[in-house]
Amino acid sequence: MMNQEFLNKVVVITGGARGIGRCMAHAFEEEGAFVCILDLLENPYFVGDLTDYPTLQRFVKKVIDDYGQIDVLINNACPLFKGIDDCSYEEFNQALLVGATAPFMLTKLFLPYFTEGASIINLSSTRDRMSQPQSESYSAAKGAIQALTHALAISLGPRKIRVNSISPGWINTTNEPTCEEDHLQQPVGRIGKPEDIAYAALFLASEKASFITGENICIDGGMTRQMIYHGEHGWKFQKNS
Repeated sequence: MMNQEFLNKVVVITGGARGIGRCMAHAFEEEGAFVCILDLLENPYFVGDLTDYPTLQRFVKKVIDDYGQIDVLINNACPLFKGIDDCSYEEFNQALLVGATAPFMLTKLFLPYFTEGASIINLSSTRDRMSQPQSESYSAAKGAIQALTHALAISLGPRKIRVNSISPGWINTTNEPTCEEDHLQQPVGRIGKPEDIAYAALFLASEKASFITGENICIDGGMTRQMIYHGEHGWKFQKNS
């Protein structure tokens, strides 16, 4: 049965043409919401580069011209993933534009049009707290969106706008081949699905989460809580040759 809470609500999703973003778009549409996507990839609503400020302005104008308000903003677009060995000055700044500047500017541009009780959901990552080598541009952008979340939550609280973030772990967005070990290393025994994140977004945007703001929900199957020591529980450390 459709949740009437989202019927005719206006939901904006950046990076909504594929992966987690597409799954979230579908979940809100199933609940009766009008979904407005901004993505470089082809999509039913608006194709554009969110690192370009005039594009953001045109996108916001279209949403407001079409619907007159915004109820949910989901900043989901994925920043560039490159490391210190090969990430240029321009590429690093581009990652921050996608991951932090655009979410900030979209919030600012939409500010006069948020309804009372509106919700902003920022997609961070477990890489906001842990890293692999050569991941600096992505990790920096995700760390920035995490900090931006709690800062905006305090600034926008008096306007009755809640701001929270979600940090996904390993989510299989492309149906890439996996092995048994990939699943077993997750404490819950499986790799994540885009639906795992979409369900959390529906909750955070709902009235059920009306007392939650400035918070982060880590959805990673427990991986960031698992202590790993060489020689225990089948874990082995192998030095690079």
